[in-house]
Amino acid sequence: MNIQVDLTESDNILEGFIRGEIDAHTAPVLREKLETYQNHQGLKAELDLSNVNYMDSTGLGVFVAFYKSVNSNGGHVKLKGLSARLKRLFDITGLGDIMDIESVGKGGN
Repeated sequence: MNIQVDLTESDNILEGFIRGEIDAHTAPVLREKLETYQNHQGLKAELDLSNVNYMDSTGLGVFVAFYKSVNSNGGHVKLKGLSARLKRLFDITGLGDIMDIESVGKGGN
């Protein structure tokens, strides 16, 4: 499976739309694209994951690294559109309590 990452930045606001599967094979593509923006001071990032149908721990690691970098530079990261399955992945690792996550309440368990 492939991944499609569309990122648009304007006035220090980053909007992202991610589609496909995030795993050991596709995560480097996502990481590379996010790294372009992670050191911007005060960046406000909103990433839409509503079309991500699978993510493993490699994907979690990419989002955690991006979150930490943006936060350390006074910014904010919001993940939105997560299926119940993806939200649960963040919750069972404790990341759901730390990160700003908006789920859509549909999908797997």
